[in-house]
Amino acid sequence: MHRLVLLFFLATLFPPMVRAQGTPDKIACYSDRQDNAPHKKKLWDGYEISLGPSSNPEAVEDKCTGAIYNSAGKVVFRTNGFSVVFDETVTRTDFDGDGKPEVVFRTDTGGGMHCCWAYIVLSLSPKPHKLFEIDMQGRVDFDRDKDGKVVIWKRTAGPYGFTSMARTPFAEKVLRVRDGKLVDATPEFCGRILSNESEDYQADQRWLTPENLKKLQTTGTGDWGNEEIVSALLSRALQQVFCRKFDEAMKQLGLWPEADRVKMKIGLADAIREDYPEFAAKLREVPESK
Repeated sequence: MHRLVLLFFLATLFPPMVRAQGTPDKIACYSDRQDNAPHKKKLWDGYEISLGPSSNPEAVEDKCTGAIYNSAGKVVFRTNGFSVVFDETVTRTDFDGDGKPEVVFRTDTGGGMHCCWAYIVLSLSPKPHKLFEIDMQGRVDFDRDKDGKVVIWKRTAGPYGFTSMARTPFAEKVLRVRDGKLVDATPEFCGRILSNESEDYQADQRWLTPENLKKLQTTGTGDWGNEEIVSALLSRALQQVFCRKFDEAMKQLGLWPEADRVKMKIGLADAIREDYPEFAAKLREVPESK
């Protein structure tokens, strides 16, 4: 499936690898349902989950709430949103490698808009604290490497404004948890991501043919008939950036029509500047007029 599916159905049709496909969440509260029932579930070490509708029926943005209580009945964590889910399948995963299980919620702060779901991963050891939060703007999968350590595959959106929302460019980031924090481990996996066996690589390659690239140069990026080509080109360049193959990324961007190439580079620079400031600055360099 291509990026249309990734954008519109990421929160419902693409659960993480470790969750059984199509399995509904048992402990959940959704803003668009009238039959939300309160739930409780015992965890370990005396902790307990409480999840359900907010006590304030007028709290539209915080219609659902999830909390963790300790053995003394004190709230040690709470999350509120339009919808809140206790992820039973991913809960008990040891994300940080300390030998202790974690608790996982999914929270929607956007009122059903798929942009605004996030995973919240909590550790109860040595005392309750949020380990990390990861947005779900694209598909998020939890996997394990050959050593059994957790890796997180996160579909990450590129620059907006060059395609419709349905064709937003995406590329893959791979994250690990080290010292209790998320770290970018994408370059470790780029041999796999950029191989001819990668589904995304094949999908982009089908659009980035010499004929299509010539068409793009001739008719420009403003032609909506070129939207898939534009999306594939930006996705490929974005993936090269995530893999820190900046020279290769520049080669990809050089295939963009010259008429609005500077505008495109500025848009991409804005999208990546926090994580890749030096490359973003390079993209913003305006070439001297001949």
